[in-house]
Amino acid sequence: MRRALALACVLYSSALLAQTDWLLSSKSGNVESGKPFEVVVVAPPTHSLPAELDARMKVDVAEITLTLKAAGPAENGRRLYSAQMPLSASGPVTLQLSDFPSNVLVVVTARRGDAVQTLTGLGAGGREPPLSENDPMYFVIGTRGGTSARFQLSFKYRLFDVDVGYGQEQPWLSGLYFGYTQNSLWDLEGESKAFRDTSYQPSLFWKWERTADGWLDGARVGLEHESNGGQGELSRSINTAFVRPEWRWKLGEVGSFAFTPKIYAYLDKEENTDIDDYRGYVDWRARYDSPGGTWVATTVVRVGTAGGKGSVLLDLSRRVRDVKFGPVSTYLHLQYFAGYGESILDYNVKGKSQLRIGFAIVP
Repeated sequence: MRRALALACVLYSSALLAQTDWLLSSKSGNVESGKPFEVVVVAPPTHSLPAELDARMKVDVAEITLTLKAAGPAENGRRLYSAQMPLSASGPVTLQLSDFPSNVLVVVTARRGDAVQTLTGLGAGGREPPLSENDPMYFVIGTRGGTSARFQLSFKYRLFDVDVGYGQEQPWLSGLYFGYTQNSLWDLEGESKAFRDTSYQPSLFWKWERTADGWLDGARVGLEHESNGGQGELSRSINTAFVRPEWRWKLGEVGSFAFTPKIYAYLDKEENTDIDDYRGYVDWRARYDSPGGTWVATTVVRVGTAGGKGSVLLDLSRRVRDVKFGPVSTYLHLQYFAGYGESILDYNVKGKSQLRIGFAIVP
């Protein structure tokens, strides 16, 4: 009786082991259509890893059968396999074994030669893409004091990825970014329609995002240069070191609110030694997003160290349609500026307050 019971327990345990799921994993969640990709397969303890495995791949509503071929020997119950990603594959693609119970692996596939998708598409686990928006991007026109336009372009580029190369060896490097913002004032009433001033702002910073409970949601720390490329008396430039803490609150059905002040110290301001009188040392930034991001309102306030000096910039955006180009959409954009220094050339000049209207792709 005891022997029969022991034998039954062994058979039951073997049955449980046999039902254990197989595991699929990928070193990188990004794949290019038409090119080889690799997955690691981990087998239950009672199974061996064959030279080939059949897998089911789902692309939208279509299902494709792939053969995974071993790309190395089996070691400690795991083995590396490779296959060719079909040319028709694009976007999120799921993969699981055909003959064994396994998890569902999701990879993001870019069409061959589609550099935009590779750069701007979300990575595995919804990670931010390598190339993404930084500050708002817009084009607006106003008529007070003469017709003029103001537009801004801004992006940031992640220098290392956490799942490959140096970023894999030193994960902290995956938070290192190059940023660039360009802001121009365009005189549309002048005879030659010349640009009044253009500000160029390259930066290098480290970006951190909270992954657990804490009092801070994120932060940026870095160096920034700003200049207008002018010569002689028209030249303006500053170098700063900055830190930008980030706090975000979800307001339930009301939307969300973010407070991201940018605190900086001047490292070089020889061409405009009194710029802190008009800008101060903090850009007080706040943003409100309505539910679904239909409405976005932002404000940037500067308070100079000299009494009565400073500026306020208010932006209000209304999404008018979605555009499938990375994370951006199209917005109707309203902008109001008042105070000193609408451009770095006129950092110490208080012009007429300006109300402009136009479009934005990143509010």
